[in-house]
Amino acid sequence: MMQRDLTHGNVTSSLLLFSLPMILGNLLQQCYNVADTLIVGRAIGSDALAAVGSSFTLMTFLVSVILGLAMGSGTLFSIRFGQRDEEGIKDAVAAAFFLIAIITALITLITYLTIDYLDTFLSVPNSIWPIMRSYLLVIYLGIPAIFLYNFFSSFLRALGEARTPLMFLALSAILNILLDIVFIVFLNTRVVGAATATVLSQYVAGIGIALYSYKHSRLLRGTIKIKRVKKEVLKTLSSFSFLTCLQQSVMNLGILMVQGLINSFGPIIMAAYAAAVKIDAFAYMPSQEFGNAFSIFIAQNNGAREKERIKKGIKVAFSISTIYCLLMAFILNLGSNWLMRLFISDSTIVNEGVRYLRIEGSFYIGIGYLFLLYGLFRALAKPGISLLLTIISLGTRVVLAYILSAFIGVVGIWASIVIGWFFADTIGLLLYLCCLKKA
Repeated sequence: MMQRDLTHGNVTSSLLLFSLPMILGNLLQQCYNVADTLIVGRAIGSDALAAVGSSFTLMTFLVSVILGLAMGSGTLFSIRFGQRDEEGIKDAVAAAFFLIAIITALITLITYLTIDYLDTFLSVPNSIWPIMRSYLLVIYLGIPAIFLYNFFSSFLRALGEARTPLMFLALSAILNILLDIVFIVFLNTRVVGAATATVLSQYVAGIGIALYSYKHSRLLRGTIKIKRVKKEVLKTLSSFSFLTCLQQSVMNLGILMVQGLINSFGPIIMAAYAAAVKIDAFAYMPSQEFGNAFSIFIAQNNGAREKERIKKGIKVAFSISTIYCLLMAFILNLGSNWLMRLFISDSTIVNEGVRYLRIEGSFYIGIGYLFLLYGLFRALAKPGISLLLTIISLGTRVVLAYILSAFIGVVGIWASIVIGWFFADTIGLLLYLCCLKKA
């Protein structure tokens, strides 16, 4: 297993070479949902598309708890790696696995106990709910697989190994697409087949990366020998993980609340948003994964006390993000109509999706900077600031969405998202400047 020490070498090449596999992995992860959306929209219809799209938003919220815990744990792993503290890594891995496994089991249980209350909470139309419910009953089974993949990915990436998670995700994404075609097109199992394909693919990635990590990592094999979780390690881990978890949960809870408002506008807007948000994810999610790679870079250098390297990394990362976001803004404004028609042929739905993409895409630089700020404060052991920025961004988004949509319709929801990004960016940059002066 190749480990990458990010505390040495050229800053720009270190960031780019380390982040590229993570970005590619993120894009492949979107294939899970895009494959479902594309095939469902074309093979089954707009009602099924709306159901799968709303389920995607809900699952993103549920998974955000696990993802947040894994990301927070990965930050601690990275800092210990930068400190060259092997025993510290082993103790942290043991505590993190124990903690996240228990929480994953609780989430899985709660999802099934509360499923029949979701139609009211999310304002799902009566024509959509039976389809959405049948999809969720299957897709929930994949939550433990999501835990396995994200935990072991965070562990490997913290040690500078970003290629292996990409390989397992690529295998899983290809399998997911093939199974979608078999279940939906040939066996005609409709949305249940789409969910089954995704769950099976998730377990291939989750179990596969767990076995690989155990076989190839001496640190992980050493962790298995630890007989009990140390309370002081669990406490340190909690200070990283729970705030990051809360940040991810707040972020996706806000998105879920906005989804409920979008649903209230009816099946056409639901279907348009379901397709457009997949394109949106492909466009800006590389910025999110670059922010995660940047966070690991900063965390390793924070552990090694390389302050000048941290400052240089910040300048390089913001420059790269600016270039990428401006490029994506140009591409989306030019090609959003063609991209929407890949998912659905209905012109009314396509036009609504194009309007969303042109508003959001024009201002991707706002979310690009926000992802970097999240990663920066998390890596500097200040996850509370990342949480604060999330609350500011999502709070602004939710409040303005309900206010503006009452006056200018669904466009008010799209505009509120952009305003939330830039408001949080402004606060984050001011807080960083304050922290920098104190350092």
